[in-house]
Amino acid sequence: MGNAKALKEWASAVKALEAGSQIFIMRKGGIIEETRDFQVVSDDFFLYPTYEHQRKALLKEPFSGLIDETLEGWSAEDTHVTIRSFARVVEDIEVSDQEQLNHLFPFHIWTENFTEERLKWKRKNPLHIMILRVYTLHEPIQIPIEQAYIGCKSWIELGIPVPEESAMAAVLNEDEFTERIAEIKRTLA
Repeated sequence: MGNAKALKEWASAVKALEAGSQIFIMRKGGIIEETRDFQVVSDDFFLYPTYEHQRKALLKEPFSGLIDETLEGWSAEDTHVTIRSFARVVEDIEVSDQEQLNHLFPFHIWTENFTEERLKWKRKNPLHIMILRVYTLHEPIQIPIEQAYIGCKSWIELGIPVPEESAMAAVLNEDEFTERIAEIKRTLA
């Protein structure tokens, strides 16, 4: 199957995805994105947690504690990162206006300020709402942090294979997941 890619995302957002608190992420691209704009380069990937840019002020009150949870035992000097989840893109919805984005507010952990800023940045580009089917790995993987992984880019090449279905479990069952997508689509319609 070849080596898997990983998508870098705030550790707190990865935790929310792993808990089933939300089923999508928002993307416009990292500052040093190879393509200058965000692109979905793989339909399935590991979720690579990042810690440096997380800010409590950008998470809704009930979720602000996620940042402290993710920082327990973390250090900027760490030489390895623990990967606990894998995701498949079910749909990539492009959102270009604030009203549409506001409709999604109940479905994610971020504040209005965070989502507005994401939408306004690189104004001519749409915001990608990537609906993900998330799986937790039965055995978390320790990955050495390589120089190539550092910096503001979305995608990295991990050099490890895509996990077998038997090595992971879906966060939400099929019915729950299907209902959540239907809710999001009704909201955006």
